[in-house]
Amino acid sequence: MSVPHPSNQLVANLFRHEAGRMIATLTRMLGFDRLELAEDIVQDTMVQALHSWPFQGIPEQPSAWLYRVAKNKALDVVRRENLFRQISQELSQEPEPEEALVEPFFVEHEINDSQLRMLFACCHPSLSLEMQLAICLKLLCGLSVREIAGAFLTAPDTIEKRLYRVREKIRSQGIRLEVPSGSSLAQRRAAGLKVVYLLFTEGYTSDHPDQLIRQDLCAEALRLGLLLQDHPRTVSPEGYALLALMCFQAARFEARTDDSGSIILLPDQDRSRWNQDLIARGLAYLHRSAEGQRLSEYHLEAAIARLHCQAPSYADTDWPQVLQYYDRLLTCKPSPVVALNRAVALAQAAGPAAALAEVVSLSGLDRHPYYHAILGDLYQQNGQPSPARRHYELAMQLTPSTAEKALLSRKIGQLPG
Repeated sequence: MSVPHPSNQLVANLFRHEAGRMIATLTRMLGFDRLELAEDIVQDTMVQALHSWPFQGIPEQPSAWLYRVAKNKALDVVRRENLFRQISQELSQEPEPEEALVEPFFVEHEINDSQLRMLFACCHPSLSLEMQLAICLKLLCGLSVREIAGAFLTAPDTIEKRLYRVREKIRSQGIRLEVPSGSSLAQRRAAGLKVVYLLFTEGYTSDHPDQLIRQDLCAEALRLGLLLQDHPRTVSPEGYALLALMCFQAARFEARTDDSGSIILLPDQDRSRWNQDLIARGLAYLHRSAEGQRLSEYHLEAAIARLHCQAPSYADTDWPQVLQYYDRLLTCKPSPVVALNRAVALAQAAGPAAALAEVVSLSGLDRHPYYHAILGDLYQQNGQPSPARRHYELAMQLTPSTAEKALLSRKIGQLPG
């Protein structure tokens, strides 16, 4: 069996980290209606790297090599189709050499600006949330159709159809690559933050059968969150609060599983393994988020995560304060899932019986594995092993995660009788 050349893995890693930046830059240069052409150029560039690097050697600056080749391919398109006449209207009224029309798009600040424009275009209000997530994962995060399908437990052809509908809307509605202004900016920025939040959540509590944590998705969410905060027109207190939340949650990655991949729950985690640098960054972002006038859901979730990160132990967590934050969160973000999470804090602050009364009154969560897992925990804490077993077994049937099934099996095995 032949051993893959080291350059193949490098190209795969670069594709994940650079494809989104390259597509955004090329799309801004060629036009949003030429999105598929930009994707094709990036794909061709990666294929060229796969073919040439094993024989010519890996370049000293691999990323720069990719951008140079992609730029040259784009320049060929400009020459062949005379797109430079359309582009030049935006850049200058005076004729310029073709190379000069392409070059400005490939400096670092323009690359970042292109990604920001792409994020806002992907969060256009005419696109559904499912469409926004799919196109962001494809264009900005460099995920394949199969990876996107795996992240959301759906078939690849479903994602293909979703992406096709996005491209059709881009063409039919003339969606532009731009950072909007006025009320549109606030609306689109809120949508962008929502996409970043959902992307991080999917990575942090992944539904993937074999991956409890998708750190690649979490890293992309952090990158996009920073992209929003690094631009003077899109920076916001809510954005800093979201960055704080993601840092606090990401700080606990290494302690959430053991060497075999088994889940370690929060009460049992080794807090010395929590990343103190990320916690410090989270505290700094949370401090900056206080500059605004509105308390958003991101502020409240970050405040809850901060209390967990700063508590010396699970038992020493300030549960009454956590409960107060959940009460406020439930007011600004009413949902059964928030109420379910609140019940966990209520059990610690007031006992499992009080939490049980709250949880059994919730509706719409019968197919949610965490609903049954939490009910199992509450019944177990309340000295009721039979209903605890029943709900643990229901949770096992509903979760696709192998690690969660193993955890639930262990809990069932620890029940008396």
